[in-house]
Amino acid sequence: MTRSRFVTLLFCLVLAAAVSCTQALAGEFVTFNSAAYRVGLLQQRAAQALGETALPTPGPAIRGYFAKPDGTGPFAAVVVLHGCGGGTDASLSAAAQGIASLGYAALAVDSFTTRGIREACDRMPPDRLADAAGALAYLAQSSDIDPKRIALLGFAQGGSVTLSAASAQLGDLFALPGGLHFKAAIAFYPDCHVLDDQFNEPGLIMIGDADDWASVKHCQYFMARRAGRGAPVQLIVYPGAYHAFDVPALGDGVMAYGHWLKYDAAASAASERELVDFLKEQLAP
Repeated sequence: MTRSRFVTLLFCLVLAAAVSCTQALAGEFVTFNSAAYRVGLLQQRAAQALGETALPTPGPAIRGYFAKPDGTGPFAAVVVLHGCGGGTDASLSAAAQGIASLGYAALAVDSFTTRGIREACDRMPPDRLADAAGALAYLAQSSDIDPKRIALLGFAQGGSVTLSAASAQLGDLFALPGGLHFKAAIAFYPDCHVLDDQFNEPGLIMIGDADDWASVKHCQYFMARRAGRGAPVQLIVYPGAYHAFDVPALGDGVMAYGHWLKYDAAASAASERELVDFLKEQLAP
């Protein structure tokens, strides 16, 4: 797969409701559970009073597209989160295949279809943090995957979820195997106001300074406020670039949900290089 085709396929996941992604690839759709939250102390005590054991309730079943490179594992892997427009079959398979072409296994998560949601651009999304944790647990149980080398990659709303995951102690929130966590986090044009000062895994944030949907100022404020504490995070700002700057199908720009989305060839190429280099560095054996 050529690098230009990789870009075209991978970045169809940003806003599927506004972008046409018609190229479907052969692949495997899988079903797994959104992660179960740990049982709280009050629930444990209430169960004990009844002589029962309180167990975590499994999260809802969600689906995703799984792809892996040729050869034998265990492979490093990437969990991919779509934007607020959801993921079509074509865009999910394209994203996972694009990552697999780089030598990593990939699981492109579909948070909407099994929940009967078409899009969540102007409403509250479902619990996508639990979906990311569930995808992590699903990959980690496979003998083909190295559980210590799984990164999280998100676009727009999915990028915000990615940052939330890197800011949280997932093992404290969810019933995950001991010590399981993401190795690194990559977010394209996320809403950085979801962040607190804590960041637990190395991170890469890429955003345009003309983005009127996800404010670069929130990301810059986060970087200044944390003053280098925690895991290293790199913020890359592309001058003149708008939201979804890496989606060729947007051309000279479209208005969606009151925001301007526009392709920027220079920013797209630069972000691709940054993504490839960051994954290579963070997921090395």
